[in-house]
Formats: sequence, C-alpha cells, structure tokens
Amino acid sequence: MNESTPRYPLVQKIFLYALLVLMAVFVLFPLYQALITSLGTEADVSNYPPKLLPTGFRFQNFVDANNMAPILRYLLNSLIQSSTVMISHLVMASLAAYAFAFIDFKYKNFFFLLFLSTQMIPWEATIIPNYMTIVNDLKLKDTYLGLTLPYLATAYGTFLVRQFFMSIPKDLHDAARIDGCGRLRFLITIAVPLARPALGTLAVYSFLTTYNQYLWPLLVTNNKDMRTVQIGLALLQDQERFLWNVVLAGVVMILTPTIILFIAGNRQLIRGLAAGAVKG
Repeated sequence: MNESTPRYPLVQKIFLYALLVLMAVFVLFPLYQALITSLGTEADVSNYPPKLLPTGFRFQNFVDANNMAPILRYLLNSLIQSSTVMISHLVMASLAAYAFAFIDFKYKNFFFLLFLSTQMIPWEATIIPNYMTIVNDLKLKDTYLGLTLPYLATAYGTFLVRQFFMSIPKDLHDAARIDGCGRLRFLITIAVPLARPALGTLAVYSFLTTYNQYLWPLLVTNNKDMRTVQIGLALLQDQERFLWNVVLAGVVMILTPTIILFIAGNRQLIRGLAAGAVKG
C-alpha cells in the first residue's frame, strides 16, 4: 500500500467536516441573529455592525408581540389546523396505500394512475371552487373544518406510503391472511410499523405545508380569533412603525413548533429520504 494512501482519507475527512461546519454556520446564522434580535432593545437593532452576542434579555418583546397581534391564539389555530391535516394524511394515505399495494381489484393500475393525476392539477385551479363550496354551500367560514376540509387527503402521501408497502413481501401478507389476520390488523400491526420512515416523512411534510399556508386561511377566516400564524406575522409587519425586535420575537414564537417538530422527526425524515434514494 502506498504510504500516502492513509493520509488522503484523513485530509478528505477534515475538508468534508470543515465544509459541513461552514454550511451549518451559513444556514443557522440567520436563525441565531433573529433570536438575538428578538431579545434585544430597539437601540440594539440599529447597531452597525450588528452585535454577535446579546447585550441583554428583554423578554418583554414577546409580550409586546402578542399584544400587537394575538400570536398565541394564532399559534393554537395553526397547531389545530396542521395537526388535523397531518393526522388525516397519515390515516388516509395508509388506508389508500394498503388498497393499492395489497388488494387485487379490477382496473387497479388505472385507478391508481387516475388518483396520481390529481397531483397535476395546480392548486390555483381548485382554490376558487373550494372556496365556493366551503363558504357558500357548506357555510364553514371561520371554522376549523373550513380550514382543513379541502386538504384532508393527499395523492402524494398515498404514493409515498404505497412505495414502502410494495417493498413488504406479498407472501407475508398472504400468510397473515391465511392465519386469520384481518386487513385492518395487518395494516396497523405489520405494515404501518415497517413504513415508519415514510410515515414520518409524510407527517413532517404535511404539518409544515399546512402550517405555512397563507392564502387559504386568509380567504376562509374573517374572525380575528380564527386567523393563523402566517396572517399574524403579516399583521406584525403592518404596524405603523416597524419594531424589528418585536416582529422577530413573533417570528421566533412562530418558528418554535416547526423547529421542535423537525428535531423530533429528524431521524425518521432522514431514514425516509435515504430509503427513497436507495430505491431510486
């Protein structure tokens, strides 16, 4: 073996870690700066160059942000909306994926392709019909059901979970059925645990997508108590004079649930992405 061979991977590894640290700093610095600013005074915001370390901890900014716009109420509304959509996606995607993966019925492939084709319809084309149905026909304006009903099912989630279910040997399903295992029991006790990476990925994706919605909540809510966090953030920015320390305090409050969710689902998310990459 060449003497220089052992040193090359070490240099390569050092370079790789240095690059990763640099990228991590680049990604995390805006979040750090937002947190520091949210704890500072109005005078701290105008400092140039901006200070890297906090000069104090002014937690009153968070109270002021909630007084300017009821962020905590909006946060509760968004959590209810996002959690409802996320749970519905997991349940419906699992049931539909089980049917398309394990149950043989006539024209199954045709119906699956037809189901997937709904992904091709742009949301701009559906938002007006959805609005007319929810507001005029069902009278669900300013309700949680109105916020969530058009988004309770997802073709993308069904496709994602079905791909994982397809990797489960069909013989395992047939053997379980012969032993008297019902379809629902097989789904809950065998298929769903094996598809945890896909379901974890779907859960994070569904929650974040719903949590970041702006236009739909703006259309179907007029009552201030039913607004969501993205609208609340816009209200903070619409104040007569920008108090960036207060605005960023509101941003930090809004970001906190998504960061907690990402940390909690990080492992499943990476496993899901890695499994998808390996399968191609």
